[in-house]
Amino acid sequence: MDIRALEYFTTIAEELNITRSAEKLNMSQPPLSMQIKKLEEELQTVLFIRGGTHLELTESGALLYRRAKEIIALNNKTKDEVIAMSQGITGTIAIGLVEGAALNIAAGWFDGFRKEYPGVRFRIIDGNSDDLTEKLHAGQISLAVITPPYDQLLLDAFTVGSGRIAAFVSCRHPLAAKRGNTISIRDLKEENLIVPRRKATIDLIYDWFRNVGEEPNIVFETDSCLDAATLSAKGLGISLFPKTPFVPNEGLVSKALAGEDKKLEYLFTWCKGRPLSDVEELFIDYVKRVCK
Repeated sequence: MDIRALEYFTTIAEELNITRSAEKLNMSQPPLSMQIKKLEEELQTVLFIRGGTHLELTESGALLYRRAKEIIALNNKTKDEVIAMSQGITGTIAIGLVEGAALNIAAGWFDGFRKEYPGVRFRIIDGNSDDLTEKLHAGQISLAVITPPYDQLLLDAFTVGSGRIAAFVSCRHPLAAKRGNTISIRDLKEENLIVPRRKATIDLIYDWFRNVGEEPNIVFETDSCLDAATLSAKGLGISLFPKTPFVPNEGLVSKALAGEDKKLEYLFTWCKGRPLSDVEELFIDYVKRVCK
């Protein structure tokens, strides 16, 4: 059996009339009748009961019709997929990345995904988690990597990484010489602080200080880890930001904040119920696969 013979057969099975089937297939009647006869000989069965101009499917014919429809559909789907692969999946994915380790986490996805789909481009938008969530709801971006808390009723999300809050300290500051790779909240009392602008993060910082009987001295709020690092390197304060794999300034020392409550998760998220493009769906599936 070949695909063309099955296409001829399904047309006749649907029309149950050789003349109409030949017209629909833009061919003459005798060659079409010959194709069905050859198919019956190959399968060693009768596919139609002939009664004048009207045909009726036998049980074997009905079985072949069901299977032929599946085979033809699979053949067409496979052909479309191969053509799409040869032409290359294209498109631009707009993704928001929160400050901290999000870019370092996502860089591996970008590299691996573009090896499979080199025609795909990424548009990266920075911001705090609240800003990125607003952009998701506004449709300005489709995907984002954020940190908790988030609205579980409106967003789908899964964990893609973890990190810690760190203190970025000028190399000239006495705390830079403190032994070890961690620093405590008590070490930061009366220090000028540079913190993320996100309200949930500021509230958390206030809780940390109040738990040790202190109040934070916040002098700068910014969404940019690079801006915070620059201010700290200039000696204007100590930055409390998610730890990154790279110290963004040679004049800085990075020390993780001590305590289990200083850990944070990175979440890959998108809006519930909002249709996504094929390339965005592919990217979500890819990220899920590599993060298992």
